[in-house]
Amino acid sequence: MIVAPTISTPRLTLRHHVLEDFEPMAKHFATDWAQYMGGPISSDELWRWLGAEVTSWQWLGYGSWAVDLTATGALIGQVGINKPPRFAEPELGWCFFPEAQGQGYALEAATAARNWAFETQGMTTLVSYIDPPNAPSIRLAEKLGAERDENANRPSPNDLVYRHFPSDSDGSPEAYA
Repeated sequence: MIVAPTISTPRLTLRHHVLEDFEPMAKHFATDWAQYMGGPISSDELWRWLGAEVTSWQWLGYGSWAVDLTATGALIGQVGINKPPRFAEPELGWCFFPEAQGQGYALEAATAARNWAFETQGMTTLVSYIDPPNAPSIRLAEKLGAERDENANRPSPNDLVYRHFPSDSDGSPEAYA
């Protein structure tokens, strides 16, 4: 079985999803917090979603990571490189629980995932599909160095597409295990 490599950053551990991630994720995805991801999302739908993300590692060689605070082991969200059938190209995506927002964790995790995709998978571009009212995700994409791509295909006609390139990589010394 292929699993996600563990990536360590100064404050975070990106790791393969495990069954124990389901309950805390289901609690958050069942609320309005999940509005920019099509939510609230039922437990059944989240089960299918996480199953697809775990399977993505076997089928595509990339997928999503659970993100833990290294110091405490607390699950604070997820980040990933995903390409379900409705996506025209691989997406760098993220979602962090409300209590973990505003502390730079999403930037740290997304930088690590992006760098991993470019440095180990030979990807030459990634996109982030963002719902226009999702200002925090727009700011994060811009902090990552991504640029709006008006000509990109998108899964939903209203999505904004932000394009990432290897030159956006800051050379952070993430460790891949």
